[in-house]
Amino acid sequence: MNAHTDPQIITQNGKPLFVVIPWNEYQELIHKQIAPDESDVWFPNEVVKSNVRGDNLIKAWREYFKLTQAELATKAGMKQSALARLESNSASPRKATLIKLAKAMEISVEQLID
Repeated sequence: MNAHTDPQIITQNGKPLFVVIPWNEYQELIHKQIAPDESDVWFPNEVVKSNVRGDNLIKAWREYFKLTQAELATKAGMKQSALARLESNSASPRKATLIKLAKAMEISVEQLID
């Protein structure tokens, strides 16, 4: 079935709430999505404020998630002292390290890069 079908709009209190579209049209929409780029990376206000104050993004995110250095280091499979060094503004972490930290905090690597 290739015929275009109008979407069904479900409203509540006179405002659109859901749209039901045919499965094939949904699949087309999904496959036409472009890959995320830098403009798709989001930061909570608290992380931005911390970064503006001078904290690097690793520390800003760790504090946003209310993790101690020891907790994040354990989740990322590293030593607390290594994480402390990475949180200094002079550190240049390797991509593999950023990937570990991003996974541990369940964020994207792009969210750890200035």
